[in-house]
Amino acid sequence: MRHVPGQGRQAFFAIRPTRYYKETLRLRCVLASLRFNFIKNAIPMKRKTLGTSTVTVTPIAFGAWAIGGWMWGGAEDAAALRALKASFDAGITTIDTAPIYGFGKSEELVGKAMTGIARDKYEILTKYGMNWKTNQGEFYFDTADNNGKPTKVYKYSGKAAVISECEDSLRRLKTDYIDLYQIHWADATTPISETMEAVATLIRQGKVRAAGVCNYAAAQVDEALKTVQIVSNQVPYSLVNRGIEKDLVPQALQKKLSIIPYSPLQRGLLTGKIKPGHVFGPGDTRENNKFYKDENIARVNAMLETLRPLAEKHKATLTQLIINWTTRQPAMDCVLVGARDEKQVMDNVKALDFVLSDEALEGIRKAVNALVLVD
Repeated sequence: MRHVPGQGRQAFFAIRPTRYYKETLRLRCVLASLRFNFIKNAIPMKRKTLGTSTVTVTPIAFGAWAIGGWMWGGAEDAAALRALKASFDAGITTIDTAPIYGFGKSEELVGKAMTGIARDKYEILTKYGMNWKTNQGEFYFDTADNNGKPTKVYKYSGKAAVISECEDSLRRLKTDYIDLYQIHWADATTPISETMEAVATLIRQGKVRAAGVCNYAAAQVDEALKTVQIVSNQVPYSLVNRGIEKDLVPQALQKKLSIIPYSPLQRGLLTGKIKPGHVFGPGDTRENNKFYKDENIARVNAMLETLRPLAEKHKATLTQLIINWTTRQPAMDCVLVGARDEKQVMDNVKALDFVLSDEALEGIRKAVNALVLVD
């Protein structure tokens, strides 16, 4: 027994490591090792390049719409921050957000979550052109902000507004540049050339690395290309919503653009977890969407059951199977997948743990081709 000068037996036992302390320390080391090994052993994500730019992205990105709360029935900030950090730790370094997602809240959460991480270690894709502060532009819809305050939203992308919006996003995101800057929706009150010249200016200033568009028709993409070399078009695409295969996908392949598909799980429908009679929370717009009619929910779930054996063959969930399928479609260089907490992030990452054969890919397509939805 070591003697402690100037102190009695009681003091000695007070500083002696206890069995509890040793066990706690051991468990912490084990957990830290498990976490390190999970990240170390995760399948490396093969990065893709957005169009003709120098911006590389992960095959799936963290879609940050839901964490803004708006239109998703609320969100918990602490869980959102943990989800963003878990996503980065797991190798998903690309984040897609927008000012309108929670009226600035989503961008702020992204900025907060990534504080302290070297800026060149992650990619931010954000947007502009949704105006809720003035009545400028093309009226789009009435809504309510996260506090329930009635709010009117306009599509507006005049040159001065685009440049001003960029400054606001940089501030909220706590960064000095944006990797991909995308118009959110086309604005009928502003010439496309004016809007794209604003983004070209931001690129020259070093505040934006590459230009993209969202929800653009093929003709609008062609018009934008006359002013700036856009590199991507972000549009809705899922197993049950494949309309863009008629024109936008062929255009992307021809013009060397990337398609950034959003809602690949049709806002939760393709998880198989939504059942007929589901009650959506306040502010959740899915309730009024055709895909969430009880009859369509039942039909989609029946189709998903035919895919379950394939998912089980790959030790995957239906969600992981469908995300994997989406990443394999032509021009789909960065699939947006949302997550509200760490578990959902880890589930998303596992979607890249297996490879679907060409036969399996076609089998999935045939299964959904037989699906008929009601209006």
